Amino acid sequence: MKFKLDENFGTRTQRIFREAGHDVGTVVEQALSGAPDEQLYQVCREEGRCLVSLDLDFANVLRFPPENTGGIVVIRTPRNPTLPVLEQLVEQFLHASEEMTVNNRLWIVEVGRIRIHQSQTDAD
Repeated sequence: MKFKLDENFGTRTQRIFREAGHDVGTVVEQALSGAPDEQLYQVCREEGRCLVSLDLDFANVLRFPPENTGGIVVIRTPRNPTLPVLEQLVEQFLHASEEMTVNNRLWIVEVGRIRIHQSQTDAD
């Protein structure tokens, strides 16, 4: 799969995605750090990449509809997360994505569970 990691992820997270065999681009590599969320959303749509972020704003399906995207994944960390917890959430997501597609969907990944927003197209 093709992913775009938001600026709040570092090289260790990139390595986890790459070691799992994914094509990974980053906001930092593309000089999009600090860009408005709408711009980042549009870039990911144009590139056909699934956006992976810690930014809860991307969980708003009215503002950032997941339809016609490579998907949106919001990683929800507990307060004051450690790096191992963040890595565990990323691994949890990657494992689940082997079983079900993220395309055109919003996934919210939390410790012990993943919520998947069902789009109108999925419901039909």
